[in-house]
Amino acid sequence: MPNLIGGIILGWIWQIIINGVLVHFDQTILSKGIYGFWGIVIMASWQNIGYMMVIYIAALQTVNTDIIEAAEIDGASRFRILRSITIPSIMPSITICLFMTITNSFKTYSQNLALTAGQPNHQTEMVALNIYDTFYSRIGFEGVAQAKAVVFTLVVAIISLLQLFLTRRKEVEN
Repeated sequence: MPNLIGGIILGWIWQIIINGVLVHFDQTILSKGIYGFWGIVIMASWQNIGYMMVIYIAALQTVNTDIIEAAEIDGASRFRILRSITIPSIMPSITICLFMTITNSFKTYSQNLALTAGQPNHQTEMVALNIYDTFYSRIGFEGVAQAKAVVFTLVVAIISLLQLFLTRRKEVEN
C-alpha cells in the first residue's frame, strides 16, 4: 500500500507526522536541513520497505533446505549457514532490491517537493528537484537544466550498472 500512495500525498502526510513530533522541540521540518534530510530518508524507507520485504520473503522461501540441513549435520554454525548458503541463494533478490533502491533514491522528486521543497535554503533539494527548479525558475537556464539532466542520467546509469556488475558476480545457481 505505501508504494501505491502518490509522492505528493505521501510527502504531505509525512510532513504532518514529522512536524507533529518536532513541535515538542519547538522546531519544524524546515527549521534545519538535517530534519528535512532525515525526513526524506524515513519517508522513502517507509514507502519502499514493504515491497522489498515481499521480494526477500519470496527469495528466502526458495532457499534449498536440504543444503541447510546437510550443513547443520556437518556442524556449520548459523552464521556460516547464513554467509555461505542463505545469502548466496538470495543474491538475485538482493541485486534487484539494491538496484531498485538506488535508482528510486536518485529519482526522488515529488516526495522531496511535498515534504520540504528543498528548504531551508536548498539544503534538502535532491538532484531531480534541482534540475526542475533550474529549468522552470530561472529564465535562460533551460540548456543548463538539460545538461544537468543528461549528466544525471549518465551518473545514475553508471552507478546502477556498476552495482549490477558487482552484485551479479556474487550470484550462484540453486
